[in-house]
Amino acid sequence: MESLSARVGPGLGIRTGNVDSDRWRPRRCRAVSFVVASSSSSSSSEREEPSERSNSFLSRIQTYALLKQQLAVAAKFEDYKEAARIRDSLKSFEDEEPVLRLRRLMKQAIKEERFEDAACHRDELRLVAPQSLLNCSSDATTLGIRVQVRSVYIADRSQPSRGKYLFVYRIRITNNSDRPAQVLRRHWIVTDANGKSENIWGVGVIGEQPVIRPGTSFEYSSMCPLTTPNGRMEGDFEMKHIDRVGSPTFNVAIAPLCLAILGDDDDIM
Repeated sequence: MESLSARVGPGLGIRTGNVDSDRWRPRRCRAVSFVVASSSSSSSSEREEPSERSNSFLSRIQTYALLKQQLAVAAKFEDYKEAARIRDSLKSFEDEEPVLRLRRLMKQAIKEERFEDAACHRDELRLVAPQSLLNCSSDATTLGIRVQVRSVYIADRSQPSRGKYLFVYRIRITNNSDRPAQVLRRHWIVTDANGKSENIWGVGVIGEQPVIRPGTSFEYSSMCPLTTPNGRMEGDFEMKHIDRVGSPTFNVAIAPLCLAILGDDDDIM
């Protein structure tokens, strides 16, 4: 990731009644084991250990990333027959992928107010892919300064076969206080799927130290490369009120958000 912004700079924007008594009956969670196809002679009924689940999830997501990249290439070169074949493969993958299936079930349960079922699906997701529970967007306010972030995977700029995954993120900083404030520095913590973290510091954002007056916002886009198909990022901005001489600096939180090929359906921007 950069010097997250300065190296890549901005450029990509992301604009983003009868009651059935059975429905309310408490339900007991059932443990679900996920089996990954293998050419080995081991029994398919064997239950995966947590580390194996995580590794198999990453392997499946890498396959998914390759399919999305191939689809983008086929469409770019107008090979629509191949694009249709890959599209169908992606659809089959999305229908069968346990993480996507559990997320669909959890959202449906929440929509129907079957909260016991939703809790079960959430707990299963924690076992299979805990990172999938983190949204690809975040929203936090510190001292009246609101920071909203949204990330999106860029398939046609990624190279999964080489372990290169590119994400674009868009940030909106809104000053809901009654004092003008200036962004002085940024700090990011980027963590990949293997738990490797990198701290990144830089002056301002995209080569600027913008002054944000009360009731206004500043937005910019930048990119973050990863060597794994998912990860997370969080951080803070160092800011200062400029209406009084000698005002101390203060840190504004950037809440954690997910960098993920699978993405999510939520949008705050």
